[in-house]
Amino acid sequence: MKIVVIGGTGRIGGKLVDILRCEGQLVVSASPSVGINTVTGEGLEGALRQATVVVDVSDAPSLDKGAAATFFERSGRNLIAAGRAAGVRHHVILSVVGTDRLQASAYFRAKMIQERLVRESGTPFTILRSTQFFEIISAIAQEGANPDVVVPLTTVQPVSSRDLARKLADLATGRPLNRIVEVAGPERFRLDYLATEVLTAYEDPRRIIADPHEPYFGAPLTDETLLPGGDAMIGSRRFEDWLRDSLMTEIPHRYPLIPVRSR
Repeated sequence: MKIVVIGGTGRIGGKLVDILRCEGQLVVSASPSVGINTVTGEGLEGALRQATVVVDVSDAPSLDKGAAATFFERSGRNLIAAGRAAGVRHHVILSVVGTDRLQASAYFRAKMIQERLVRESGTPFTILRSTQFFEIISAIAQEGANPDVVVPLTTVQPVSSRDLARKLADLATGRPLNRIVEVAGPERFRLDYLATEVLTAYEDPRRIIADPHEPYFGAPLTDETLLPGGDAMIGSRRFEDWLRDSLMTEIPHRYPLIPVRSR
């Protein structure tokens, strides 16, 4: 089985590629840095030749309204067309829990475009919506230099990137489900609690403020917006374990899943 991972050099994609290769799968790690660009179509034909499965974990390079929509539509259409020409039998994409409840946000409207293109493509598919993952908390801890960091007042059920990659690998090597499924971590927390725990671990004196009016990519939140349904797949790694074992060695990256601001 040949599996092409779009976004295979990123945090989730890199872990997914490693898991699949350790299991003996033939994997192509695709990204613009290696000459495979889903927006322009560069390198797609060769990368997908004789591929059985495509897993798309790529993300828009900008959160700008027009840029996100352009990225997901052009990338989605090019990938679907190239996959159809190559005879791809399973198209897997990574999306976000709550996408359908966040349509006041231009970014999540763009994600919905991506989901719709895959659902209507005619290619067997699986859409995995994930909750936020622990590693973005390190990005929150690094946000700005002002005394206060403002986050939305909301509850989250974050998952480790390792567990997320494991679930993606299971889906990629299984039969297409032709529906949306969800993955989340084993515990629920208020976002401000998680951010405070991380700042404490970094010995960072800044204060976390939970603002009930803070939007999420321009969309209002309720306490349930970012939470998965009752049939979500559940990862095993707990926040306390991740924080103890991993946080201090994580290199911060840009993650477009928890917008914050300093004041």
